[in-house]
Amino acid sequence: MVIAEDILLSLDAEVQSYKINDIIFNEGDQPKYYYQIISGTVKLNNYFEDGKEIIHSVPFDGHCFAETFLISDKKYPINAIAMNDCEIIKLEKSKFIHLIKTDPDLLLKLYEYTAERMYYRYIMFNAISITQPLEKIRKVLDSFKTYNKYTLPYSYQVPFTRQQLAALAGLSVETVIRTVKKMEKEKTVKIENGKIFY
Repeated sequence: MVIAEDILLSLDAEVQSYKINDIIFNEGDQPKYYYQIISGTVKLNNYFEDGKEIIHSVPFDGHCFAETFLISDKKYPINAIAMNDCEIIKLEKSKFIHLIKTDPDLLLKLYEYTAERMYYRYIMFNAISITQPLEKIRKVLDSFKTYNKYTLPYSYQVPFTRQQLAALAGLSVETVIRTVKKMEKEKTVKIENGKIFY
């Protein structure tokens, strides 16, 4: 947890449940809450006119998301959507701002969390700029495997569908399917019951 749940609840934060594909907020909405995930996974994404989806990040249990937008008056440039059933703590913006103004240690902890997240986000941006699909997917998987602290071959079960992996890598689903099959032949990944292990 970035901020202890008991601190958030003492400030009258509410716990809200979301089902898979529920919208937490839309691009263009005004930020009103600090969000912290108790359980589940959220995708921060954009959709384009041609139906293409780009996933920017996938925070999960214990992570907060979109908190930096509370510091400015700008509207969200992204959507937040539940990838599975989620429980999320919501704290009103004014109470969040008061909390970080009155607790410098908490502000530093939040800043450290944001700095680490930005480190991995830049790694992902570098991966997306690669033109070769195999190398692009490998970099994306490396980023998630390292972030989740897995080191052994095939120890990381990729928690994304082929469609979601395509949205993360900026590729078509067909390209991801072909590339993952090639990676399996090269023994870079292992596939069991449709699940990718990297």
